[in-house]
Amino acid sequence: MATRMAPTISPDTEFFWNGLRDNKLLIQRCGGCGALRHPPRPMCPHCRSLDWEAIESTGRGTVYSFVMPHQPRVPFFDYPYVVALVELEEGIRLVSNLTDIDPADVTVGMAVEIYYQSFDNELVLHQFRPSA
Repeated sequence: MATRMAPTISPDTEFFWNGLRDNKLLIQRCGGCGALRHPPRPMCPHCRSLDWEAIESTGRGTVYSFVMPHQPRVPFFDYPYVVALVELEEGIRLVSNLTDIDPADVTVGMAVEIYYQSFDNELVLHQFRPSA
C-alpha cells in the first residue's frame, strides 16, 4: 500500500489532527451556545460565536450512510473498501473508512467504534470497525 497523502492542516483544524496523533477524536463545542460541530471551523453556524473548546468523543456511533468506491482507483486503498458517514453518539457525523467487515455485510444503523491507524509519513487517521 502506498503512503497516504497528508491532509492540509490549518489553524482551525490543527487541534483535530493533533488529537488523532494522541489517539483522541476531538470535536468542537461552541462556547456561546454549546452546539457541537464538525468539520472544524472558526465560527459557530448557530450563534456566530468565535469561542469554542475541544471535547473528546467516545468514538462510538452508527453507520448513517456508506458507499463503496470503485473508480478511479487510488493507489493507497485496498479494494474493495467502504467509506462510511458515521453518526457519533454525540450527534455529529463524520466521514471515515469502515474496516474489518465484508462490504456486503455493511448496513445502515450498524454499531461501529473508532480505532486509530498510523501510516509511514507520521499520519494518524481515524478508522471505524463494527462494535464488538
